[in-house]
Amino acid sequence: MMIRTFRLIATSALLTALAVLASAGMSAQGKPPAQGAPSQPQTAPARTAKDWATAPSSERAFKVRLDFNRWHDVAELQADMRTLEKAYPKFLKYVSLGKSYGGRDLAAMIINNPDTGADTTKPAMYIEANIHGNEIQGGEVCIYTIWYLMEHYGEIDAVTRLVDERAFYIVPTINPDGRDFFMRGSGGNARTGHMPVDDDNDYQFDEDGPADLNGNGVIEQIRKHVPGQGTHRKSAADARILEPVSPGETGDYVLLGQEGVDHDGDGRVGEDGLGSYDPNRNYPADWQPNYVQGGAMDYPFQLPEARAVNDFLLAHPNVAGLQTYHNSGGMILRSPGAEQTGEYPPADVRVYDTIGRHGERMLPFYRYLVIWSGLYTVHGGVTDWSNDTLGIVSFSNELWNGGQYFNSPDLKEQQRDPESPIAPRVANFFFNDYLEFGDQLTEWKPFTHPQYGEVEIGGAFRKTFGRVPPRFMNEELCHRNMAFTLFQAEEMPRMSIGDTKVERLADGVFRVWVDLVNDRVAPTILAKAAQNNVVPPDLLTLDGKNVEVLSASWVPSKWRPAVAPMIDQKDLTRIMLRNGQPGRTTRTVQYLLKGAGSITVKYASVKGGTAQKVIALQ
Repeated sequence: MMIRTFRLIATSALLTALAVLASAGMSAQGKPPAQGAPSQPQTAPARTAKDWATAPSSERAFKVRLDFNRWHDVAELQADMRTLEKAYPKFLKYVSLGKSYGGRDLAAMIINNPDTGADTTKPAMYIEANIHGNEIQGGEVCIYTIWYLMEHYGEIDAVTRLVDERAFYIVPTINPDGRDFFMRGSGGNARTGHMPVDDDNDYQFDEDGPADLNGNGVIEQIRKHVPGQGTHRKSAADARILEPVSPGETGDYVLLGQEGVDHDGDGRVGEDGLGSYDPNRNYPADWQPNYVQGGAMDYPFQLPEARAVNDFLLAHPNVAGLQTYHNSGGMILRSPGAEQTGEYPPADVRVYDTIGRHGERMLPFYRYLVIWSGLYTVHGGVTDWSNDTLGIVSFSNELWNGGQYFNSPDLKEQQRDPESPIAPRVANFFFNDYLEFGDQLTEWKPFTHPQYGEVEIGGAFRKTFGRVPPRFMNEELCHRNMAFTLFQAEEMPRMSIGDTKVERLADGVFRVWVDLVNDRVAPTILAKAAQNNVVPPDLLTLDGKNVEVLSASWVPSKWRPAVAPMIDQKDLTRIMLRNGQPGRTTRTVQYLLKGAGSITVKYASVKGGTAQKVIALQ
């Protein structure tokens, strides 16, 4: 009985509580609370799908939309440059360095913020690409760099600082003739430019190059089926691969070389194609004739493209950093190009090592190397010329590493197994079949050759495969390589006037200390450039009305009195620093002055910019 009574009481209390809650709910749904009752908190209505569709996005829309997942011919590159110039006229200026042999513009973009000074007064970064006609992806990296700097100026502090403090000269293709031939033609012999050369010494020029006989846009291989009489057989690993037979054995195929015909009747196919020289062997630093360095042409700067680059950089001595984009292999290269020229001075090596090793962390699968020891010997290359003759810290990135097709530790481990479907010998076939859906490899097909009769043509990867990344992987390549080059631009010298200190010694006589600061890795003058006397000395000037400089000295610090040898120059208001200012250093100059008022101390460096400060003598 007591249990039943307790249950009735509990039920009655619960019903009472529910009634109170229901009343409160009705009040919250629109009925005003009783006079004097506390107001109930208001709940925001749930947003509908329509509300979210009109709300501002957290992702800012780009002003200019460009695509970086395909390759652009010369006209398209220049059109993108014009589009960017129109969108950002304050910062961008489209110019031409000159004309290629084929009459195409060597189009360039100058990036500069005029509010912080003319481009020629700032340390500048020169970026070029595509000196070899078939090394095309650097052109996209260049366009991406222009686009990224503009789209993120004012949004990302580091980008804003770069555009304010530096100038950029960007040339997406320095070999437009070769680029268009590679893009629009079959791509055979596309590394070169198009100045005619007699490769086979028959007094004819460019008369016998590769020919796309079947018209599919690829220079393929020719094979002939000769059962039991051949030198090659189909591989057991993949029937699309022909492998040579062992000594004493016979195969079923003979390889007849690349696709083409013997145009000049000399028994050879494709031995005298367009150009057939190397545009990156025609610069004067350590230039060697053709019998030493193939493709060097007859004399330095014979090529109009090389002359145009030289003329531009001579007119812009403020260029302190250079990047020339090549492919492939995944390398961050620096000169010397030949062992015989000797290593750079230790101070310069430290600069290159600091930048290059940092780049290895930014660019997975890339290695920082010296050209002659890590790749091969190069005489007359652009980075030797720009470093040794112009005093520019210069890198050459070899864009794309085939290891990036399988870029995980697990896949790398699988490739160690020779029976794996992604073992090195067959890896490209796997990637073609399953990620490119067979688009990158041409199948062997019958063909009636005018000289060889019934043959098969095929077995070749398309001209871009292995040399440039798959299109779906190119934007990452653009961004990472741009980021490394912008890091190099950030580490170009940056001079500033630091702390100053004034001490009155007597009426009208003062001791003044001035800190000169270069807070970046690169010096204002490379040690090699100082040895070669190819960069004008930095100038430290002091200007003051009715102020006389009695002496000037370099001292360890403005806080540590010390005996300091005087600077032995005739005019101490204009001190020349022939070795410039090292990177990441502060140097203190001590003046003994007679006079009154104020002085202006200015440090002017061709490659490190200009800094000045007004100091009151009091």
